[in-house]
Amino acid sequence: MSLDKVLLVAGARPNFMKVAPIIDCLDERGIKAVLVHTGQHYDPLMSDVIFADLGLRIPDHHLGIGSGSHAVQTARIMEAFEPVLLAEQPDVVVVVGDVNSTLACALVAAKLGVKVAHVEAGLRSRDWTMPEEVNRVVTDRVSDFLFAPSADAVDNLRQEGYPDDRIHLVGNVMVDTLLKHVALARTRPILGDLGLVSKGYGLVTLHRPSNVDDPLMLSSLLAALGEISQHIPLLYPAHPRTRGALATLPIPPGLTVSSPFGYLDFLALQAHALLVLTDSGGIQEETTALGVPCLTLRETTERPITITEGTNVLVGRRKARIVKAALACLRTKTQQRTPALWDGNAAPRIVRTLSSDNQSGQAQSMV
Repeated sequence: MSLDKVLLVAGARPNFMKVAPIIDCLDERGIKAVLVHTGQHYDPLMSDVIFADLGLRIPDHHLGIGSGSHAVQTARIMEAFEPVLLAEQPDVVVVVGDVNSTLACALVAAKLGVKVAHVEAGLRSRDWTMPEEVNRVVTDRVSDFLFAPSADAVDNLRQEGYPDDRIHLVGNVMVDTLLKHVALARTRPILGDLGLVSKGYGLVTLHRPSNVDDPLMLSSLLAALGEISQHIPLLYPAHPRTRGALATLPIPPGLTVSSPFGYLDFLALQAHALLVLTDSGGIQEETTALGVPCLTLRETTERPITITEGTNVLVGRRKARIVKAALACLRTKTQQRTPALWDGNAAPRIVRTLSSDNQSGQAQSMV
């Protein structure tokens, strides 16, 4: 396939970290990269600051979609994206992750006969109550290039019947971005600004509707965090959609709730944390790359590789189990393990694959 122009879609905070190294690699090869920001995340702390930290250029197109129900948001993105795609006429559309922007833009491209490349293909939680699982599965179905971050994702795709010439094990683009920026992040003054010391605090991120939209569940999780914070201070940068819910509940004394941080400051906070408690998929990957213990407060994960070959433990949402696991982390040193190909070179593998005329036998790693 001749590769002269690639259109990349980003809509939510994690997407920006995933497209950045691909854009850099395209630029190095002299291939035109067109960046579309759907505006799914529109809070400056969830978007503008990330672009600045990553050195991402101003998007070529900003769709300005904003919030809405899953159906409304997906439909708005599709309507706004179609004329952009018709005007740009790229050789391939690259979508990343599992948000509504990913699904919407993949569908539009597929219906217009434009090739689709899905970065993070093959991840599966098998939990159909998660909208992201629907987005992942449908996006994979309409994609021509399935870029898997890990061997388990390749296995999932093969079990679902995808041919090997569409499956490409390339590694993790989030880790590309992390490895590029972690040294700079460690020099940030954020710990001193917050009165924290390295390995002397825990970091919390909770934003999934199943955890924060139900007051009873959120209260139970706060109670667990309260017990843990008696042993180590906890910092909770709250997602914008969560701040309103937290305002109605008592916050334990040892838990500090803050606004979100930019990419570099948050990366520094992860790198220096003694442990991280989260319900985020991307943070499960980043903590594994950093060698920081991670407790995932969910019943399922689409990233089991972070458990079998990383630092993640799936602890569920019961208070007693969360507290027990956290106290165990405080007592024992976690051994760093990193999955194969999480080496900072996923983006070059993706671009080499897209540029290659030979697309057979690509399920093996693109070393």
